[in-house]
Amino acid sequence: MKSQNIFANVPYNIEHELFELLIKSNTVKIERIVSKGQKSPKSAWYDQKKNEWIMVLKGKAELLFEDQTLVQLNEGDYINIPSHKKHKVSWTDPKTETIWLAVHY
Repeated sequence: MKSQNIFANVPYNIEHELFELLIKSNTVKIERIVSKGQKSPKSAWYDQKKNEWIMVLKGKAELLFEDQTLVQLNEGDYINIPSHKKHKVSWTDPKTETIWLAVHY
């Protein structure tokens, strides 16, 4: 067994959001997401089969829900999104990396 660091090997210049699977089982998936100015396409909504708990570990972001609720997330903020609650990333900080921890359950 070897420990790892969530902030290690974060690329500085990324063209697309980076999704990295950390752990997966039959019931849970945990991933690290790295964004830098990326956002979801205007016409695209996440409509996930599982609940998703996300936390911003570094940076800033905004989530937009289908009912037009806008949620701002700063470092240390987290939110639980029920399954099939349509949402998208409407903004991430273009000046610094936003590092997310996402738990799908």
